[in-house]
Amino acid sequence: MTSRGAGPAATSHDDLQLRRAALTVGLRIAVASAVMVIAVIVAAAIYMLYLSHHPDLSAQDPRSARVYVESNDMLKAMAVAGLAGIVAAGAIGWLSARSAIRPLGRALDLQRRFVQDASHELRTPLAILDARVQLAQQKVAGGAEVSGLLAQVRRDTAGLTATVQELLLAATGDPDYPAAEAVDVAAVVRAVTDELQDMAASRGVRLEFVHAGAPRARIQPNSLRRAVLGLVDNALAHTPEGGLITVTAAERGREASVTVADTGAGISGIDQDRVFDRFARTTEPSPGSRRSYGLGLALVREIAVAAGGRVEISSTGPDGTTMELAFPAAG
Repeated sequence: MTSRGAGPAATSHDDLQLRRAALTVGLRIAVASAVMVIAVIVAAAIYMLYLSHHPDLSAQDPRSARVYVESNDMLKAMAVAGLAGIVAAGAIGWLSARSAIRPLGRALDLQRRFVQDASHELRTPLAILDARVQLAQQKVAGGAEVSGLLAQVRRDTAGLTATVQELLLAATGDPDYPAAEAVDVAAVVRAVTDELQDMAASRGVRLEFVHAGAPRARIQPNSLRRAVLGLVDNALAHTPEGGLITVTAAERGREASVTVADTGAGISGIDQDRVFDRFARTTEPSPGSRRSYGLGLALVREIAVAAGGRVEISSTGPDGTTMELAFPAAG
């Protein structure tokens, strides 16, 4: 495996974030020091004013030497010393923070390198797989059932290749990452339900697609595909044999909405707000369902938020669960 460093854009972005973090820590230390210094100066000023109004309290041995200093001069000297202390504390805090977060910078760089290398190395095997599927298609009659299965494998391979490409672009921090265009949400959702028909049939679950209107949203098609795939996969995992999963794409006001409704036993043993956390676990799993929600729903939420949308549980109970994925509608 060849190793490549993070791209200039990614490196500069990480450096900028680390510098900002160090500056934030330095400023906090400077502010804390300023509060302490000001408190000391105020206390000293109050004490000096108190003594100036009660000279008898400051009487000393007549044989001892005395030094008289104007209160204004003393306050100015204290202010200058305090300001110097604040600046020094801020500088020390900034340097200390830079030193403390340097290991974090190295960890971020290693993480980017791993994602870059893994994504890059996966592209070649996927390209080879796609080429072999094409050769197999050429040797199979166009109307044969096997030809349809091979076409489905090619679509799955293309989806996986697009996901790997997204990971690579995200890791390099490429500023030329293509802007999302308006996508036909219903078309993407229909494609996902078609892909999962065989999996649903193998589990004895009916998977149906319904659409209302022509919802469109600004999101990368493969990102939308991954989000819908995550919701439907979760529904399949929690729907018993003989159940039904209905996937609906529709326009709802100013949103393009995708709902996934199943006939499972509902969500129990876990706070609904935590279902979209990574590796959320339920203490009371339903018969035939999984105890953990894994990474799937967490990734769905990340995709939705990145595109300015949301994902939530619309309803859940003994008759099933409905989850909604929604994005701002695109004209």
